[in-house]
Amino acid sequence: MNASQINISNNDHAEGGTASVATDTRIEHDCIGELAVPADAYWGIHTQRAIANFPVSGTTDGDHPELVKAYATVKRACAAANAELGLISDDKAAAIEQACLEIEHGGLADQFPVDVLQGGAGTSANMNMNEVIANRALELTGHTRGDYEFIHPNDHVNRSQSTNDTYPAACKLAIVDALHPLIAATETLRRSFHDLADRHANDVKLGRTQLQDAVPMTFGQEFHTFASFLKLDMAAMERLVPELTVLNLGATAIGTGICADLRFRKAATEHLARITGLPVTAAPDPLAAMTDMSAYIAASACLKNLAIHLKKAADDLRLLNSGPRAGFGDLTLPARQAGSSIMPAKVNPVIPECVDQCCFTVFGMDVTVNWAAAEGQLQLNAFDPLIVHEILDGMRLMTNAMDTFRLNCIDGIIVDIEAGRHHAQRSPAISAALNDTIGYEAASAVAAEAVTSGRTIREVAAERTTINDEELDRLLDPIALSRSLGQTCRERR
Repeated sequence: MNASQINISNNDHAEGGTASVATDTRIEHDCIGELAVPADAYWGIHTQRAIANFPVSGTTDGDHPELVKAYATVKRACAAANAELGLISDDKAAAIEQACLEIEHGGLADQFPVDVLQGGAGTSANMNMNEVIANRALELTGHTRGDYEFIHPNDHVNRSQSTNDTYPAACKLAIVDALHPLIAATETLRRSFHDLADRHANDVKLGRTQLQDAVPMTFGQEFHTFASFLKLDMAAMERLVPELTVLNLGATAIGTGICADLRFRKAATEHLARITGLPVTAAPDPLAAMTDMSAYIAASACLKNLAIHLKKAADDLRLLNSGPRAGFGDLTLPARQAGSSIMPAKVNPVIPECVDQCCFTVFGMDVTVNWAAAEGQLQLNAFDPLIVHEILDGMRLMTNAMDTFRLNCIDGIIVDIEAGRHHAQRSPAISAALNDTIGYEAASAVAAEAVTSGRTIREVAAERTTINDEELDRLLDPIALSRSLGQTCRERR
């Protein structure tokens, strides 16, 4: 009987020796030796060693379902290519592909227990996937888990492959998959800002530069700015897809294609493109692609830019909501919880503060990704596991942050229309509208007297200039001043 098929019992004694639990195991072997693996596990010895080796973050590959799904898809494409080229038999390929499909649809989700911060450039993740696929394929063909003489994790599931070409491919496809909910959350938030802008397209307020009074604008324009930011972010996300789908299958260990049939690269790439419906292409320089982190860096930078835009919106809303008596008080954010354990009736802008903290986290993510991307020595970067973990975590965080920003803040904003109009009409800064008619110096004098006397620019200009009332009304109309470029705060489709 093959050693990998032997079932034995391990007695794990509870503290104090008062009780014991019997756990069935099977014995598997690798280049280091033999090891007991839980009999009911689909993973094998390589995964079992990784579980013991990397008990660090408490976050596993299985906590990134996009990555698990993408890796199974890569393995399915490779199995199809191997079968097409006659490198593995059709029956083995069919079983492997069926196992992959089950994983892609969420099956065996608890069989990926390796910590995301694993050494080995993703080797443990690859072997974990190979073992789970192999053991499930064995079951599907009437064999026992661990009976690798029929379907072997390396010889069959990993045929023509290496961690170094398949793991980055899975990582990049996982990021593409995570883009869908991220883009959807961005678009939904953009529409909320856009709708808010439309509701206040004609409600004038005072713009501010360097936290000082500036010239008039509308609330609609202010809110529409945030919508425009998010539209730019969505376009940037969509531009990532062609970059993330330049893959390196068939390059194997360092990009030379060792142990892979020369036809495999083309076949695997074509099968993966067909399966995913994505514009998957083979990297033009296989060795360069092994250490080129450009796609990851671009994805991280895109996410960081989104975080910067969200932080801008959150911070502006905090300022505009500040007070209400000793602050800006332009608008009121929804009251979500009591703001103090000691000050009655105090309400804090907790949702923008939550969004800010999510953004700070993404800023740190980007630094981590850049460091990891810069540490690829010689023919391989060993830090793909950290990179994809950080990016996927950041994407999930931004998706959730945008949803709570929209639902718990943006959709409940109340604008103080009267306060906005009052500030806009009384701001000395609108004296700039008189520059072309009476010159900068005279306009400055009007502004200075308005500040000293506490009157409006309109009132002082009527006394100190020869401009008639009708012309003054035209020149100092805050709505007209806010639309010199014809902005309407509505999306132009």
